[in-house]
Amino acid sequence: MSEKIKYLNSDQFEKLLKTGDKPIILDFFSDDCPPCEVLAPIFEKMADKYEGQIEFVKMMRQDNRELALKLGVTGSPTVLFFNHSEEIGNRMSGFMTKPQVRIAIEEILGDVLPPAKMSRVDCDLIILGGGPAGLSAGIYAGRAKLKTVIVEESICGGQAGSTSHIANYPGTMGPINGKDLVNNMKEQALSFGVRIDDLKEIFEVKLDGPEKYVRTEDVEYYSKAIILATGSRPRETDAIGGKELKGKGVHYCATCDGAMYEGADILVIGGGSSAIEEAVFLTRFAEHVIIVHRRDEFRAAPIEIEEARENKKITILTNKVVKEVKGGDYVLKEAILKDVKTGKEEVLAVSGAFVYVGNEPQTDRFKGQVKLDETGYISALEDTKTNLTGVFAAGDVRTKSIRQVVTATSDGAVAAIMAEKFITAIK
Repeated sequence: MSEKIKYLNSDQFEKLLKTGDKPIILDFFSDDCPPCEVLAPIFEKMADKYEGQIEFVKMMRQDNRELALKLGVTGSPTVLFFNHSEEIGNRMSGFMTKPQVRIAIEEILGDVLPPAKMSRVDCDLIILGGGPAGLSAGIYAGRAKLKTVIVEESICGGQAGSTSHIANYPGTMGPINGKDLVNNMKEQALSFGVRIDDLKEIFEVKLDGPEKYVRTEDVEYYSKAIILATGSRPRETDAIGGKELKGKGVHYCATCDGAMYEGADILVIGGGSSAIEEAVFLTRFAEHVIIVHRRDEFRAAPIEIEEARENKKITILTNKVVKEVKGGDYVLKEAILKDVKTGKEEVLAVSGAFVYVGNEPQTDRFKGQVKLDETGYISALEDTKTNLTGVFAAGDVRTKSIRQVVTATSDGAVAAIMAEKFITAIK
């Protein structure tokens, strides 16, 4: 816990707002909130970086509910910026990356800090991404005595690390918390001598040629081979009003924000396992949960669908999309659904919407270098080899039909073995 962050209650914050002479960045967080856990070390790093220029404040949302609702905060984490007692800039909510937080701060202060002093790291293998694929690759590369560095923009874990319930990973006796699972993987990688550099903002990647190159804010990495394991992130809803109401009625984490909807009617958008599992979870709080899915067939497992259908609090609507969400005073009030077959529209009065409509690969920085498929995933077969020599792709970022934790770890193992063979050959 950083001493440079103030943990305040509502009265203390309002006093600081009136008397403080610096801009304030306020993080409303909650217990049992995976995105909050991801943001916490980023917030601490920013507090260290901008010490003396910004007041960094954290406030437990559940304990300061009246102020949260007054400010229109219904999701965790939600980050707000204040200057001269007034909210400024754009608030952020949900999963956040270090670059997003840095850019938001620079919009307030400008680029006021001098560039960091750069250092150089030479290694055999760079692994971009610290999720199950990257960590598994690190374990195998470390055991092969390759000098290996895992570079991660956030904290290790990926989407698996923010999942509270993983029930199908081999060797675990019943459901396991995703954070616990990936922490075990991380400790195992470290035990084999792998270097893990997390919270590193990546500014440049060069994949072509005999030497691979990655530049962060303070380190330049050079290697003989590289494994791309940057994973994917939840796709946001394309409903009209969805972006504006994010964190104000539109959410992406039921564990974080479900308790705010005690006794309410809410939507769950999507048809995969995440959507169905979270809909069942939300019945702990909501009076009525309406699942809206654009098709009449589900990607979720039959046993999951059966559980949802048997729950009296759940209604399932198929062949419909959420065309628009509307709200006022920082809250969601209604959703407009459209039937994909007939075009007929209907209006539902709801207080919240939770979105689970798939994922987007994190490959923007590789465009124009490595071959991508039409949906943005890296083109690589089961051997994880890409079209570039010495470049491998593992996990959710790769073209594949099944994306699960176990297939990500499998990819990581294969990629590390392929990379070891490649490096040995060129040595």
